[in-house]
Amino acid sequence: MPAAPRKRWRRLARVTPDSVAASKMRNAITIAGKELAGYFVQPVAYVVMSVFLLLGGFFFFNMLRYFEVVLQMYTAMQNPEVLARLNLNHAVIEPLLHNLAIVLVILVPAITMRSFAEEKRTGTYELLLTAPVRTGEIVAGKFIAAAVFMLIMIGLAGIFPLILVMFGNPEIGVMMSGYIGIAFLSVSFVAIGLFTSSITQNQIIAAITCFGLLLLLYVISWPAEAGGSQFGDLLRYLSLPDHFGQMVSGIIDTRDIVYFLSVIVVALFLTQRSVESVRWR
Repeated sequence: MPAAPRKRWRRLARVTPDSVAASKMRNAITIAGKELAGYFVQPVAYVVMSVFLLLGGFFFFNMLRYFEVVLQMYTAMQNPEVLARLNLNHAVIEPLLHNLAIVLVILVPAITMRSFAEEKRTGTYELLLTAPVRTGEIVAGKFIAAAVFMLIMIGLAGIFPLILVMFGNPEIGVMMSGYIGIAFLSVSFVAIGLFTSSITQNQIIAAITCFGLLLLLYVISWPAEAGGSQFGDLLRYLSLPDHFGQMVSGIIDTRDIVYFLSVIVVALFLTQRSVESVRWR
């Protein structure tokens, strides 16, 4: 073979790190697209979305009505000091987001329970593992799909602060901080849900396990006062509501963002190891 064609062949055969990373990303996005389309084929996704928005609307309009009654009462009493302290964000948006967070504790397991467990039950799990894709790409694709679905649902709930902006005078920055917080919270829930789905082939077990872990992270700070200063600080740091509450109140701290990202990374790492262990059995 002449020298020039041989050199050209070597150049064509060379694989760069950028091309490998792009290939991994394409595989993950392809899996994510199929998974996301699958969510809207199943009625569970529509039920979860409808329940979330209906409960959100119920909480929102009840809190708004209560705020209106309190406002009228103190206006009739001509109490300007109390009127000055009344705030739409504190009276409506903050309790709304906290209530929606509790609703997500119940609904997220219903979304993520089928991610791996359903494929194990139907026998398509082995086909997925023998496909020319890495386990990390499979986990990333399923995570992206579930996270996008949750963010769509959170985005639809953005109609509630939009109503306040149109007819009231809320603090937009504080509302945006709260919605960023619930977005981080929901994506963290999704990562934990994927892990619980990867360790069983029974969807009910996956959902109950996910619900138990999320509930544990929600109540883990309750015994903090009786646990001493150092142990109490640890429990408070592990508590999801403590970090979420900071963002809902309008404070975006890098420690809270690092916490949510850590939960996501650890949960996805455990999911990847769980899937990898099945591949090599």
